[in-house]
This record gives sequence, structure tokens and C-alpha cells, in this order.
Amino acid sequence: MVVTTLGRRRILGYRAAAQGLDRTSAGRDRVLALGVQDTPYGSARDALAARSDDAAAEHDSLVLVWSWRGAPHLHRPGDLAFLAAALWPVNDTDATTRIGTGQIREGARRGLRAFTEAAEAMGAALTGPMTKGELSAAVSAAVPADLTYHCPSCRTRHISGALFQQVGLAARVRVCPQGRSTHLDVLPEGIGPDAVPERAEGTAAALHRYADVLAPVTPAGLAAFLGTDIATIRAVRPACCRPAIRGCRPGTGSSWCRTERAGRRSGDRSAAPVSSSSTGRYEGSGGRGPRHGTRSRCRSSRSSRCPCGRGTNSRPRRSDWPAPGSAPARRWGMPADDPATAPGRATGCRGRRRQ
Repeated sequence: MVVTTLGRRRILGYRAAAQGLDRTSAGRDRVLALGVQDTPYGSARDALAARSDDAAAEHDSLVLVWSWRGAPHLHRPGDLAFLAAALWPVNDTDATTRIGTGQIREGARRGLRAFTEAAEAMGAALTGPMTKGELSAAVSAAVPADLTYHCPSCRTRHISGALFQQVGLAARVRVCPQGRSTHLDVLPEGIGPDAVPERAEGTAAALHRYADVLAPVTPAGLAAFLGTDIATIRAVRPACCRPAIRGCRPGTGSSWCRTERAGRRSGDRSAAPVSSSSTGRYEGSGGRGPRHGTRSRCRSSRSSRCPCGRGTNSRPRRSDWPAPGSAPARRWGMPADDPATAPGRATGCRGRRRQ
């Protein structure tokens, strides 16, 4: 098997260009095809300004909807019908995983029926501008009781927020933030889906858009972005995760794109873990680098020099990278004078730093 080696610099260079940070139209098109997340509200405008000289006009041409994982994203109007079907759950197991909350454990077992019932109730309730609270109350009253939970603070029952926002695009909901409150409205005629999807279509093509701006990717990275499990990703594996494209290959373990392991096999020491600024996750590290949302060992505690005595970090920080000039840094090919790979001489511990 031929393994294509991709070093850290080459991957970061590709991502910078693919995400439009070189201010080319091709890069912006890739980003807009995926969507620009607007969390917190207003951050998408900054993302567009980093990629365009006319960010205000570009922002006004986009539509804010709940799309990936039910999070607010700016999208091109012509992409909404495709995304509504592509982001629909693939099967009942996928639907249950995407709800992913213990608040409606029984209702989550409905699988696709939970999504369909919630989307149909939302589409029927939203006939004009409403606040998010008003629409939530209307949908909660229309869906089966097991899709709602008791809220102690307001002493009433609400539909699960995880389900509520994930069906928004299928129900033709447009998000219109106003100050600190979220107002909702119906998408204009001719934009978005004509009806609630009956089945998922184009999921692999949608995931390909993610890989276009964040390659190389792993099954775990794709699953986290879609909000599902790895089994679903393997079932709809996009073409970008096959050997012919950008050195990605179907892996025998948890990763399809193991840049660091491939580098070690071919003698290239430059294949270090790759940081994704868009998702906060580390892709292609081969298990060696810190990963967002996992527990990573404090480097200084390994040699019994941890000043705080804590052996783990709840979340990795930039200080989790090896100190410039250290043996791990040399093994990963990190230059001591490279600010991208040597952000500071930290101990790797979140407690007191050594002086």
C-alpha cells in the first residue's frame, strides 16, 4: 500500500488556503458551501471579514438557520434545500444518537419518528415572526409528551432543545437574532425545503464539504461535526476518505488519515499533530497529540516534576505542546523558533508553572 506523507506545515498551508484565509474566491466558496457558524452571534461576520474585502455585502446575501448539530450557521440560500435532506438522520439509531440527551430518553428511542413529528409540528406552528420561546411552547404542546421534559424553573414542559433546533431547517425556520433574544421566521418562498424530508439524501456530499476545508479528516472528526456516531459515518463514508484524494486512506483502526503514523513509517519526522482552528479539535495526530474534550497527561508529571501534583488536564491548552527544543518537539519536527508550534515555554500543567 502506498502511503502519502503529509507534514504539519503542508496540512496547515492547505487548510489556510482551503478556508479562504488567502482571500481567494475559491477558498471562500468552500467555506460558504459548508456554512459559517455564528456562535456567539456576530462571530460569523468576523469570519467573513477575514476572508473578504466586502464582508458586509456577503453577510447580507446569506441566511442564518439552524443546520449542523442544530447550531446557527450562515448559508447561501441555494444550499438550504440540499442541506435539509443531507443533515436529516440516516436511520433510527442515528436519530437517537443526535438527540443525545437524557431529558427525553424514552422519546429519543422513537428515532426518525421523533424528528418527523417535531419538524411537522414546528412547520405548522410557525406562520410568521415569533420568539424562540413562543415557538417552543407551541411545538411542545403539539408533539407527543415523551418528546418533552419538565422544566423546574418555569414549571412547565418543554420540547428538548437538542431536537428542537435540529429540525429547524427541515421546518423552514429562519433565525433572526435581535439583541439578546432570538426571533424566528419562515424562510422566504423558493428558499429551503418544500416539505419535511422523508429520508436522508446527500449526507456523504455534505461531509465532503467539511473535508474540503479541514482535510485530512478522521471518522471521529466527521462524526463530531455531524453530531452522530462513527458507525453512521462509516456507513455513509464520503469519497474524500478514500486513498485517491489528499493521501487519505481507509484505516484499520480509528482513523482514516493518520498523517503522523504515515510520516513515521516513511521516515518523515515533520508529521506532527495538526490543530484545526475551525473546530477546536486536533486531526491527524495519530493519538499522540492533545485532543479537545479528552483527558491528556500532564507532561511534567510523567517525569515526577509536576509542581502541582496533578496528573491530568481536563482540556488541553496550548501549553500541552512540547516545550521548544525538547525531545518530543524534535521528534515531531517542531522548530524551536516557530511561533505556530512553540507558543511558549510552558510545563504542560494547568497548575502552577515552574519558574
